[in-house]
Amino acid sequence: LNALFSTATETRLQAGAAGARSPREPPARPSRGAEQIGYYDLCFVGVFFSSWDETHFGKMGSYYINRTFFFDVHPPLGKMLIGLAGYLSGYDGTFPFQKPGDRYEQHNYIGMRGFCAFLGSCLVPFAYLTVLELSKSLPAALLAAFILIFDTGCITLSQYILLDPILMFFLMAAVLSMVKCNSCADRPFSASWWLWLSLTGVSLAGAMGVKFVGLFVVLLVGLNTVYDLWDLLGNLSLSLVMFGKHLLARVLCLIVLPLALYTAIFAVHFAVLNRSGPGDGFFSSAFQSQLIGNNLHNVSVPEHLAYGSVVTMKNLRMAGGYLHSHWHLYPEGIGARQQQVTAYLHKDLNNLWIIKKHDSDTDLSDPSSPVEFVRHGDIIRLEHKETSRNLHSHQHEAPLTRKHFQVTGYGINGTGDSNDFWRIEVVGRKTGKLIKVLRSQVRLTHVATGCILGSSGKTLPKWGWEQVEVTCTPYLKETPNSLWNFEDHINPKLPNISLDVLKPSFAEILLESHMVMIRGNSGLKPKDNEVTSKPWHWPINYQGLRFSGVNETDYRVYLLGNPVIWWLNLVTIGLYLLITVCTAVALKRGVQLTSELKELSRVVLRAGGQITLGWLLHYLPFFMMGRVLYFHHYFPAMLFSSMLTGITWDAVLKFCAGFLSPSTTARRVYGGGFLALVLLILYSFYLFHPLSYGMIGPMASNPSSPMAGLRWMDSWEF
Repeated sequence: LNALFSTATETRLQAGAAGARSPREPPARPSRGAEQIGYYDLCFVGVFFSSWDETHFGKMGSYYINRTFFFDVHPPLGKMLIGLAGYLSGYDGTFPFQKPGDRYEQHNYIGMRGFCAFLGSCLVPFAYLTVLELSKSLPAALLAAFILIFDTGCITLSQYILLDPILMFFLMAAVLSMVKCNSCADRPFSASWWLWLSLTGVSLAGAMGVKFVGLFVVLLVGLNTVYDLWDLLGNLSLSLVMFGKHLLARVLCLIVLPLALYTAIFAVHFAVLNRSGPGDGFFSSAFQSQLIGNNLHNVSVPEHLAYGSVVTMKNLRMAGGYLHSHWHLYPEGIGARQQQVTAYLHKDLNNLWIIKKHDSDTDLSDPSSPVEFVRHGDIIRLEHKETSRNLHSHQHEAPLTRKHFQVTGYGINGTGDSNDFWRIEVVGRKTGKLIKVLRSQVRLTHVATGCILGSSGKTLPKWGWEQVEVTCTPYLKETPNSLWNFEDHINPKLPNISLDVLKPSFAEILLESHMVMIRGNSGLKPKDNEVTSKPWHWPINYQGLRFSGVNETDYRVYLLGNPVIWWLNLVTIGLYLLITVCTAVALKRGVQLTSELKELSRVVLRAGGQITLGWLLHYLPFFMMGRVLYFHHYFPAMLFSSMLTGITWDAVLKFCAGFLSPSTTARRVYGGGFLALVLLILYSFYLFHPLSYGMIGPMASNPSSPMAGLRWMDSWEF
């Protein structure tokens, strides 16, 4: 509805705003303090301004439209779909997506937001159908649906260009398909059974193709499948041949099909992004040689390294970066105050180095001087081309890595000292052998200390421009961190060879891309003054996330779950555990239950158990993650807790009504309880809907703000 309303009124709003203000000026407002804004104002927020992670994923959608290669820590499906939605709706991929709050002006972004809003809205019928299938109760399904419809957090996430609604769409589709397939267990190998089993596999591929946390729903479906197969194995009326058919069907639909689709996603990804872009430097030289516009594409370079050559050196560690230096010095207290040497992930003139002899200052660029090749075991100097300082190391400690030595740029116009000497060695080669560009894996051993040049993979603070630390390690263990290859090679005195021989296979590209993504995920650490959160914050709705706007004059959207809904979900989890224990004890003690209570117990234990397992699998793993975490990471788990709320409260109300007679009284108690929950949800949405639709005026911490009374926790910053 947000997307449809924004689209329908876009022309009217733009016409009314065009003549009244400059493009960057906020819209004129009547003097009404910080009054909550309505649907008209919602359209200003939704139509004109980019917000939060739209600057990332909207930009990546543009990259697909422009076929420009980029790197992201997530698999590509979500961004591909965003780009496709933009392309089909007429977006040309030219909006820069530089920072939140930038005005979209004439750029047609509505298709991308509308696509995400549509997938986000699908969560409601998916949850409804899942709960209805599990509990066979219409009120339980309706309650779960109401919770998702009126949750401010789900609305906020769904109305922007983000991966979260796409991920949750495939996640819920997988759960619904799994539940539907289970309901067809009495007619295996029927058309509907095959349909739902296949859709489960397709949805799993989709969830994994958007974010790696899709693994959690893969694990949920896997555990459900193991349980089903174990149950079938215990069915003595089922022959082993038939059991084998069941096993084979699940292998085909839940393993082979998802893997094939997941692989196809990457095949399309690499086929579309065939032009050089900001992601080149994260990948190997061989991969980069395939990208149109990359300096390695369809070029020829001298094959063997020679003295006087200008080169770039790339670390073989995934996303290890290029050996780099710049004029900035290490700060006081960080080793010697000499020129910084780092590893940089992007192409740059400061990545260029000149190979020189350690004991000669002869001008090797002179065309009349003879060519002298660099050989395995030679002692060389590397002079930084832009600053004319030599690659240098000494026994000062490295900035971040303990017991490693600092690496610096030292000297004036190439004149330094003996700490500038490095022995170049090729892995698996003998002394005297020539060194090949791109193909030879080399290590540089510092002659004076015996340490080896390497990239630690750690990100330097702001004084190091958040580039990667380069150290000299005294530990001689051979790892990709300490191995390099020469990529660019400029020497006019040498003949060139084509780089086509380096073309990697698709399997190699697929493996490399996953290694880079995994390493990129593990390297995501919180930056200075960045608002992050901890997993225990999430279920209690402890802290939200600013989506757009900071000042009182800005339209501010704040990601926070509807507090009443989230706290109801939290209470329900505890209530469900209590009910489960009581039910299990009653059944164990042989308490005689009526048929209605037996059915209720089945729903609580079986259906509620499946949903609770889904919540645990999508929540507990975050406690073990070392990467930076944000509030929105909890929303997949929140979907499960919302469905559990519908199932649990339906069971509680039915249980209470079961003790009452006549039946009319029982129905009134049940209906009254259900109505009270729905009205509570509706009223809480009425109170907190400005968080999703936009606010202006004083912050809620200001007593004069109309939102001040809704700041129930000091950690809420709306």
